[in-house]
Amino acid sequence: MTRSNVRGNAPSDQETVPRSKRGAHTSEGPKEHGGRRRRGGSKTDRRRRRRRTLRWSATVLAVVILGTAGAGYLYLRHLNGNIRKGELRSGDSKAKKPEPNAAGQTPMNILLIGSDSRNSDENVKLGGARQNRGTPPHADVQMLIHLSADRESAAFVSIPRDTRVDIPRCKDPKTGQKYPPVNTLINASLGRGGPGCTVAAWENLTKVYIDHWMMVDFAGVVNMADAIGGVDVCVKENVWDRPTPEQPGGSNLKLRAGTWNIQHEKALQWLRTRHAWGSDPLRARAQHMYLNSMFRKLKEQNAFTDSGRLMDLAEAATKSLQVSQELGSVKKLYDLAMELKSLPPNRITMTTMPWVPDPEAPTQHAIPDGANAEKIWQMLRDDVPFDKNGKPEAKKTVQSASAKAPSMPAGQLGVLVQNATGNTTDAPVPLRAKDIAAVLAQHGYAKAAADTASTGLSEKETLVRYPSADLEGEAQAVAKTLNIPMSSVEKSTDVSGVTVVVGTDWRTGTSYPKQSQPKAGDLPTNSDAINGADKGQCMPVYKRYQW
Repeated sequence: MTRSNVRGNAPSDQETVPRSKRGAHTSEGPKEHGGRRRRGGSKTDRRRRRRRTLRWSATVLAVVILGTAGAGYLYLRHLNGNIRKGELRSGDSKAKKPEPNAAGQTPMNILLIGSDSRNSDENVKLGGARQNRGTPPHADVQMLIHLSADRESAAFVSIPRDTRVDIPRCKDPKTGQKYPPVNTLINASLGRGGPGCTVAAWENLTKVYIDHWMMVDFAGVVNMADAIGGVDVCVKENVWDRPTPEQPGGSNLKLRAGTWNIQHEKALQWLRTRHAWGSDPLRARAQHMYLNSMFRKLKEQNAFTDSGRLMDLAEAATKSLQVSQELGSVKKLYDLAMELKSLPPNRITMTTMPWVPDPEAPTQHAIPDGANAEKIWQMLRDDVPFDKNGKPEAKKTVQSASAKAPSMPAGQLGVLVQNATGNTTDAPVPLRAKDIAAVLAQHGYAKAAADTASTGLSEKETLVRYPSADLEGEAQAVAKTLNIPMSSVEKSTDVSGVTVVVGTDWRTGTSYPKQSQPKAGDLPTNSDAINGADKGQCMPVYKRYQW
C-alpha cells in the first residue's frame, strides 16, 4: 500500500454531510395553532433536527475514523509481515540479565550483525563472489549497541571480524544441526547456528546479556541508505579500493578527497572497504563514522516525526532487517528508533574492542586485549557511560537479590574449586584451585577440594556456580567467605554442586581482590573511541590505494 492510499481515505469537508442533509430550509414547515406556519418550527422541532444532524455527523465521522484506522491497520499488518524473525540465542550462554537500578530501569543491549550472505540474486550482484552463493554466511560486521538504563546515553562496540574467540556449542534452529564448541574467528559463528549463535559467542566472550539482535545483508544496506537520502562521509585523500598484485579483491569504492553524500551501492562499498583503510579495525572506524553521520542526519531532518519520511524508512527497515523474535514488530522497532532519536549526538560513543595480534597468526588475526577489553565489558555490564557529557550523578545503586540462608552447615557442604586462571596469553597459575580450597577449609568448609580433572579452563571473572535453587544460599555463603561479590554467583547446568571457578582476575592472593569501578568516559586508549557529535572525522587512505 502506498502512502497516498493511506492518506486518501479521509473525505473532504464537503463530502462529510450530503448537501440535502445540511439543514437547508424546505418549502413546508410544521403547522401549529390551526395550521399557521411558524418560521423555523417549534423549539422541540429544532432540537429534534439538531439531534438528527448530530447523529448523522457522528455516524459519518465514525465511518471516516474507522476507515482511516482500517487502512492504517492494514498498512501496519503489511509492515509487520515484512519483518523476518529468528531465535534470540541458539547456543550455550552464561550471561545474566542485569538487575534493575534503584529506579527499576535496566539497560538494553542489541547485537547488530552485518551478513555477507550471497544467497539471493541481489546480494550476489552487490557482493560479488558468485561462487560463494549457497555457502554459510559470515558475520563480517558485529556491533553491540548498549542503551543505558536511563536511556540518556548509548555505547557502540565493534569486534573485528578476524578476532579469534571461543564459540560455544550451538544448534541451528532451522535445520536442527548441532555444532560443537570451537576456537576460531568470531565471524564464523553466523554459519554455525545463525544469529543466535553469534549472540551466544558474544555473551560467552563478554558476559554481557544481549536482549535482541538485528541482522542486515548487502541489499538491506543499500535500501536503508537510499531511504534516508544518503549519508555524508569524508576521505582525506583520493581513494580507490581496487585489486592489487599483492592483495586481490576490494570493494571498488572510488572517491576524491573531501566530503561526499553516498547512497545506493556506494554506501555498501564504504561499509565494506577494508584494504584502502589499512586493516579490519579501521574498517570498523569507517563504519562508526557512517553511523554517527546517519544519526545526525536523521535528527536534523526530523525524520522520526515526519510521517512521509517515517513511512519510507519503515518500509525500507522492515524489508531490510531480520530481528530476534522479541523485537519482531513495527511497534517495538519504532519504540527503539524513538529512544535512539531522543539521544543527543554527544551522548553516543562508537568504539572498537581493544585487541592485540593473535600469537598464532600475528599478521592476520586478533585476540581481545586482556584487561583493556575486560574494562570495556565491565563498563557495559555496570552500565557506565562511555562519554563524560552526562550530568554529575550520585553513585548508582543496584537492587540485588536478597541473600538466602544456607540450609546446611559449612562442614557438610561439598565445594569444588576449579583453576580457570589461564588464557590465550598467560598459562594457568599452578595449584591455584588447591590454594583457594585450603582457604575455604580454614573457614569451616572441610569438604572443599580442588578439581584436578579440570584442565584448560579459562574465565575472565571468578564465579561461584550452583546447579539448582536449593543450593543458592550455600553458593552465596561461599562467595561471602571469599569476598566474591553476589553478582558473580550464578545458577549453571554445567556443575553438579557448588563450584568456585577461579578466573584470571584472581591469579594471586587468598582473598578475592576488590575490583576498581570504571568511571564515565574512562575508556582504554586503544578502543578508538569516536563521539557522535564530532563532525570533523575523516578517513585517511592507505598509500597503496590512493590515486
